[in-house]
Amino acid sequence: MKPENLTRVSEFVLLGLSEESDLQPLLFGLFLSMYLITVLGNLLIVLAVSSDSHLHTPMYFFLSNLSFVDICFTSTTVPKMLVNIQTQSKVITYGGCITQMYFFLLFGMLDVNLLTVMAYDRFVAICHPLHYTVIMNPRLCGLLVLLSWTISVLNSLLQSLMVLRLSFCTDLQIPHFFCELNQMVQLSCSDTFLNNMVMYFVTLLVGGGPLTGILWSYYRIISCLRVMSSAQGKYKAFSTCGSHLSVVSLFYLTSLGVYLSSPATHNAHSSATASVLYTVVTPMLNPFIYSLRNKDIKGALKRSFGMTV
Repeated sequence: MKPENLTRVSEFVLLGLSEESDLQPLLFGLFLSMYLITVLGNLLIVLAVSSDSHLHTPMYFFLSNLSFVDICFTSTTVPKMLVNIQTQSKVITYGGCITQMYFFLLFGMLDVNLLTVMAYDRFVAICHPLHYTVIMNPRLCGLLVLLSWTISVLNSLLQSLMVLRLSFCTDLQIPHFFCELNQMVQLSCSDTFLNNMVMYFVTLLVGGGPLTGILWSYYRIISCLRVMSSAQGKYKAFSTCGSHLSVVSLFYLTSLGVYLSSPATHNAHSSATASVLYTVVTPMLNPFIYSLRNKDIKGALKRSFGMTV
């Protein structure tokens, strides 16, 4: 079959998580609920950090940035999915698909970078407490966030440009609920060797690099805790890392599992299901993970709520 030129492709079809009509109302209600919880929970953290002077510290500065990115990350996929279910239309324009993929990669990479920065922040706080405010000064914090944005923009731009060079056949059905990079490359009729090489290399570089940084930070943290004499001090220091470790584990296990799986054994359904974990579930759980055991966040929310009332 002769492939169509990429410029002639006007739209794709997103097959979603299930094609069974009976499940669509359930999926709509479930994802709408999770999306609203995600937006509200992360927005509360952003408002709490910005309005309470007690939380104007590097740790909460990075946390508020992570919450903002999580809102954007989820908003790139879930609203379109909800519209498709409600209108019973699975079509997405070619331009809309490329745009969705670009912002999905952008905010996904930002999540990874910010989690790495937060791990470094915990390392400095635990291993160099006396120099913490000097090292993690506002200028460095701003530069770290700026660097995270720069790397994320360059990564998503590169991956999007690589997809723009591809041609597609008449089969334009994407077995996913959003325009996921791996699925789009597999859908192409062009030679995708270069795309696969770039995709896997960049994934290992921008995914493995931050993961190495996180592991290094926690290795140093554990080394510092071992020399502490007080058991209570050890527990108190490491307890501040529990929330971060939970989010990192969930995000990395699901996202890297999807992108590093071999195309020969890649199952579209399992990929879409796994993607729900890091695109929807993780951003939804972040506010609960970071606030339920955090007295500062709960106190700030209570004060903000009291002032509002």
